[in-house]
Amino acid sequence: MNSNERWLVEESRKGNVDAFEELIRDYKKSAYNIALRVLRNVEDAEDASQEALIKIYKSINNFNMESTFKVWMYRIVVNTCIDFKRKKSINAVSIDETIDLGSGREIQREISDESNNPDALIDRSFSTQLVNDAIGKLEDDFKTIIILRDIKGFTYGEISEILSCNLGTVKSRLSRARKSLKELLEKEMKQS
Repeated sequence: MNSNERWLVEESRKGNVDAFEELIRDYKKSAYNIALRVLRNVEDAEDASQEALIKIYKSINNFNMESTFKVWMYRIVVNTCIDFKRKKSINAVSIDETIDLGSGREIQREISDESNNPDALIDRSFSTQLVNDAIGKLEDDFKTIIILRDIKGFTYGEISEILSCNLGTVKSRLSRARKSLKELLEKEMKQS
């Protein structure tokens, strides 16, 4: 943790709201994006990420400065999303599918494609939907670890801190998650 971030944490502990706002400024968008990927709903993601930021502010005195603030913060965001999901019985995760904007509005995320070949576009669309469906069928623990590692790019060590489990558990859970995802994809491909 750099000295400026350390100072901002110390000031936040003293109740300095401006310091806290500066501390989380660079992380807010990423926290929201994690919540959106987990919850698949704009309004729920906004609520969960705001709830997480409030928890972070209230519990900043519990931050021990041994890990990075970013990892500590994302652990709270992930746990808040899990709690939020339990409360609302939400049961879906998406990489690139329709996101509910509320008020009957939806958007479709798109994967960029440099190819103008119609067959390639159809194949890519089919593949994306296939992967989305398979991820949607994974257990919550597997969904979360796939999002953190394969989508958000966190290191094994960071995931270990975020999920509060040891490195061996992260590696084995990720291996099992990828195996389950592969099996689901193979099953879907055979049915197609």
